[in-house]
Amino acid sequence: MDVDAVVNLVDRIGLETVLTEMAGYIEEDYQRWGEFEKSPRLASHSPDGVIELMPTSDGQAFAFKYVNGHPANTAKGLQTVVGFGVLASVSTGYPELIAEMTITTALRTAATSAMAARHLARDDASTMAIIGLGAQSEFQAHAFRAVLGVRRLRVYDVDPSATRKFLANMRDLGFEITVARSAAEAVLGADIVTTVTADKAQNHILSDNMVGAGMHLNAVGGDCPGKTELAADILRRGEVFVEFTPQTRIEGEIQQLEPDFPVTELWQVMSGKAPGRRGAEQITIFDSVGFAIEDFSALRYLRDRMVETGDGTRLNLLAAPTDPRDLFGLLTAREHPATPVAV
Repeated sequence: MDVDAVVNLVDRIGLETVLTEMAGYIEEDYQRWGEFEKSPRLASHSPDGVIELMPTSDGQAFAFKYVNGHPANTAKGLQTVVGFGVLASVSTGYPELIAEMTITTALRTAATSAMAARHLARDDASTMAIIGLGAQSEFQAHAFRAVLGVRRLRVYDVDPSATRKFLANMRDLGFEITVARSAAEAVLGADIVTTVTADKAQNHILSDNMVGAGMHLNAVGGDCPGKTELAADILRRGEVFVEFTPQTRIEGEIQQLEPDFPVTELWQVMSGKAPGRRGAEQITIFDSVGFAIEDFSALRYLRDRMVETGDGTRLNLLAAPTDPRDLFGLLTAREHPATPVAV
């Protein structure tokens, strides 16, 4: 499934339906967490950014995603994040699906955020602040409306052009949007705060005095070593929930804290093994860095929808000689067509 196929799929089904359905796939896979192979992603860091491979398997299917993160790309007219993914059969090793995962990563990131907030935010949460209005921001807004019914947004970005882009994309879509003059102003009155900035630095987008009782923080932008968005004191005040602890300790907000700082993995909440939000005054923090199982779920979702709708293209990617032992014969088959051999 290339970019056009994914765009057509979203157009046919509807963005918020796709986000809701994908969140359901991710939650299904989180509830069978123990069936998956799990490891931190393989990352190759450079001064310009990072290139990563994210593999996992449930014993039936194997998936991986290739993805980058290069914050300076926008100045070159390029995406900060691009990716593609593969879903393969464990029993044969043959890939079943190769898919773009630039748009799909944006979809699954937003779907995961909303899925987590469904368990961690207050039931009456109705207003979300979004700090950082880059490529992920619109997806987050739609996911939180689709899954939690959030329609009031308070938004801020240091770049006015990003704000103009966000407002143009969200015009006439039924959101009530307030543009703030600072991050501190944006979080005033917000029940949920999503931070989704791209700067590859240890920033404090939110300071401790900006976070009030009962807030749910959805920290999305900190996703590699040396890149954070929350002041450490916020993490100590709240309850921190993560995807896969060994990876988050390297890449997430908790990289700022001691190695044994207590966290709860999200799958534990979804399977009833640990509590989520315990009261209206509690501060909850989803320290989201993105994990391979979410990509597995997204690829599984695309495969199922492709089967239903017929979207996608069949690629002649895998060699298929008549005799599986005669791979070399494919190189000469066109010049020397096979002739029957008596045996």
